[in-house]
Amino acid sequence: MAWQFRNDIPIYTQLIAQIQQKIVSGALLPGERLPSVRDLAAEAGVNPNTMQRALMEMEREELVYSQRTAGRFVTEDGPRISKLREDLARNRVKDFLEGMYHLGFQMDEILTFVKLEGEKGNHEHSGM
Repeated sequence: MAWQFRNDIPIYTQLIAQIQQKIVSGALLPGERLPSVRDLAAEAGVNPNTMQRALMEMEREELVYSQRTAGRFVTEDGPRISKLREDLARNRVKDFLEGMYHLGFQMDEILTFVKLEGEKGNHEHSGM
């Protein structure tokens, strides 16, 4: 896992967001065992207490669960993962739209811009 952090947001919040991203993208599969708190903390370059706090919050949200002697695992609740994916997408769209409005774009201009960029991206990904 490649971890990246900003200075203006609490680290544990960023850890949660990055682990959520890995869950919804399939980088962490439902039922997959997570590395230990110490291993994750070392990998991310954070204090183990900070990683523990992030994982406890994710347990509270039922995105991961603990088995006492076996460790922590990604939820196997498909609908919960789907809802998280939709929520994350909705937040990204909201942030994008706010940014575009601040640049002075109107909705019709935004839609045109997105369509053109999407078409350009399709050509880049298809090798054209």
